[in-house]
Amino acid sequence: MKRHLIVPVLLLWNLATLAAGKQYALQVDGLACPFCAYGIEKKLGAIEGVVKLHVDIQQGRILVTMTKEAQLSEQTAREKVKDAGFTLRSFSRIAEGE
Repeated sequence: MKRHLIVPVLLLWNLATLAAGKQYALQVDGLACPFCAYGIEKKLGAIEGVVKLHVDIQQGRILVTMTKEAQLSEQTAREKVKDAGFTLRSFSRIAEGE
């Protein structure tokens, strides 16, 4: 990436993060490789209101950050994880400030 493009990209990423609201932690069985992570990112990323996803393959954990206005239900998360070929073991909302 060219140096003059880095600053605007970082600025946009930070603005999106600041505009983000709720975070959810999903524990997923079956994550084993970057290809697995890509598949589940596509499904979860298609949910309206998702701002950012962080997949920890080794821990089998996915952090989902939503816009302030959006919410993620456990049922929606379970369906999207299942559609990607995995099993949702646990779902929790992360309290603000954690």
